[in-house]
Amino acid sequence: MEEGQQILRQVERAREDSQAADELIRAYLPFIKAETARFLHRPPVEGHDDELSIAMIAFHEAIQGYSRLRGAFLRYAAVLIRNRLIDYRRREQRHWQVISLDAAEGEEAATLGERLADEKDQHQELSEREATRAEIAELSRQMQEFGVTLGDVADNCPRQERTLEACRRALRRAVETPGVLEEFLRTRRLPMARLAEGAAERKTLERHRRYLVALLLIHTNGYEMIRGHIRQVLKGGTAK
Repeated sequence: MEEGQQILRQVERAREDSQAADELIRAYLPFIKAETARFLHRPPVEGHDDELSIAMIAFHEAIQGYSRLRGAFLRYAAVLIRNRLIDYRRREQRHWQVISLDAAEGEEAATLGERLADEKDQHQELSEREATRAEIAELSRQMQEFGVTLGDVADNCPRQERTLEACRRALRRAVETPGVLEEFLRTRRLPMARLAEGAAERKTLERHRRYLVALLLIHTNGYEMIRGHIRQVLKGGTAK
């Protein structure tokens, strides 16, 4: 507990003092390297792997964007590092596709570009699957603080479009109404009256309380991979 309080004090000081931020990054460089290694599936090499630099920048971003409402700092930093590394991988892939690699290396052989693109696609797919699994595990741990499990969410998921639309509107209200998400994280309770404000749908939302808990947590804590899947479900909703 004391260790957790110590890092919170360090983060608060680092937010106001650039030198303190540099010291905190140096102190937690093993943590940053470990998160980068988890993404690369090997230890990063300083001065060679751009991913390590991206992870260090993400850690600094976590310092600047952290609040106690987000839970444990290192957990928040780990999610942010992973998300920034995924973003970097996607940008690199788009850049790679621009380069012309269309010359075949032999008769009836696949082009170099086709073979490299296939290898890169497989590597990205593996990375994204593992990132999604890690996010699901983290979300599951966080939902436990709200008394909700992944099984609860699956059982509580809306089955009808009308109900899904009600949940979609509730998410929009949570995002667009100042203070709602902060109240939710602080109290560990859904502000149901505010979510249903101006609509006769509170009973519908009450029946899907556990599903809404998951939706709001996903939106507030940077689960980029899961939010990508949610966009497919909540088409037209706010899942950005």
